[in-house]
Amino acid sequence: MGERHIESAGVRLAAFAAGEGPPVVLLHGLTATHRYVVMGSRRLERSGHRVISYDARGHGDSSPAPDAAAYRYEELELDLEATMDGFGVERAVLAGVSMGAHTAIRLALRAPARVGGLVVITPGFDPATDPDPDGLSRWDALAAGLEHDGVEGFIRAYGDGGVDSRWREPTLKAIRQRMERHRHTGAVADALRAVPRSRPFGTLGELRALSVPVTVVASGDQADPGHPRALAEAYAEAIPGALLLTDDPGSSPLAWQGSRISSVIAEVVRQAS
Repeated sequence: MGERHIESAGVRLAAFAAGEGPPVVLLHGLTATHRYVVMGSRRLERSGHRVISYDARGHGDSSPAPDAAAYRYEELELDLEATMDGFGVERAVLAGVSMGAHTAIRLALRAPARVGGLVVITPGFDPATDPDPDGLSRWDALAAGLEHDGVEGFIRAYGDGGVDSRWREPTLKAIRQRMERHRHTGAVADALRAVPRSRPFGTLGELRALSVPVTVVASGDQADPGHPRALAEAYAEAIPGALLLTDDPGSSPLAWQGSRISSVIAEVVRQAS
């Protein structure tokens, strides 16, 4: 996989590309890195796609933002465009998880010529309730825990996260693994405060303007209560022609299955061609 550094609005993004074919850009969620969209799967590259991914500002190996507030969706959208420009990609299918999904939608609404299709994985932004004071307090507690005691402080602040006991151990293990990949934990703490206070778009009604192929991936609330299934259903209902996919009964969350998510992305690329 080829690594490149992309300059964007005062940050240096660690970006990666592999494979040849129609371009796909992967966008991870808050506190994750570029590894946590298709979970290391190489299925897309092996099936004839050019896969571009990057660590969001302040995450992974990317540099911190120039100030603590500069993690809003305005800046995240600029980083996405800078990454596409840096790899010479004018138009691509975008696949994003949570924060990454919201960033991808924002670009599709503001610059539709650049987006050929969308895979919206476990969205968490609800325009009807954000900003929620209780939710913001929880994000602030996570940020404080990370600042004061690193990964262990973050884990303590997370607690059980409302996750069902069946999924609690694998969830905490995954959180610990991804948190340990960040070079600048203070920057991640800044992002934890800033991103939830930012709005990628105004209302779900705005999603009716999307005219590209879209698949929305939902997870059950037992494993991922922070990204309610009902919200993913609302996104899919608002987006014309969107397909909604969710977990098979008794199986692990679809969003955790990198190979299957890769197949979902490949199908959207096919529809966009």
